[in-house]
Amino acid sequence: MFAFMLCPLILIVWLSFFKDAILYFPPSGYTVSWYVRAWENAAFANGFLFSLQLAALSAVIGVVLGVLAALGIARFRFAGSRSVNTLLLSPLLIPGIVAGIAIYLFYLQAENTLDRDIVGTFGGLVLAHVCLTIPWTVRLVTAGMAGLDGSIEEAARNLGASGRVAFMRITLPMLRPSIVAAALFSFVVSFENLELSLSLVGPGMTTLPIAIMQYLEFNLDPTIAAVSAVQILLLGIIMLVTDRYVKLSQVV
Repeated sequence: MFAFMLCPLILIVWLSFFKDAILYFPPSGYTVSWYVRAWENAAFANGFLFSLQLAALSAVIGVVLGVLAALGIARFRFAGSRSVNTLLLSPLLIPGIVAGIAIYLFYLQAENTLDRDIVGTFGGLVLAHVCLTIPWTVRLVTAGMAGLDGSIEEAARNLGASGRVAFMRITLPMLRPSIVAAALFSFVVSFENLELSLSLVGPGMTTLPIAIMQYLEFNLDPTIAAVSAVQILLLGIIMLVTDRYVKLSQVV
């Protein structure tokens, strides 16, 4: 079953080494020139760097807001806490293309109200990606808090530590694995997103998934397989590191 599920990824990596520009089986030989060609393509290089910046910034902001939200939901029981939790996790249930169109229409209304450009700006794109990262952070940190031993923090409070000191020196270090996993997972979600970014990017703000889609409109050669193989390798490494801190089976 695992081999069956991994077949598409294995096939993409295999295709990236084909020597022939026109794909057919069996190949006449193998080469790494497609990887060189992919890096020399300015659209792919710029899209990769832009996606790194966007994903890193979105992950940092989303993790900070998501950790605060998860702590508030887990620590404080208030009227409507379940509704707030459901609202924060709701982006996980909405198809990406639907969310992208909805945010685009909301930005248009906000532009008319504020008389400022939002669609096509870097800030507007980051804000949309933050909406993707917060649900995963809330889910991971909430799962991490469920496994914490509250008596440790209570002992620190009994020994004279204030609430802030007990949180910073006891609770936060115990939540470090969940926070690191949330940051890595948020980075992956933002980096590979296409549907949300497609309707919100502006001139000079092409992400790597959009650059891949645009290349496929006019070309079909192993260059795109080489780009995809690098992307698979990067995201695979991040997912393995994430699983080192929090088992993905707990949140997926």
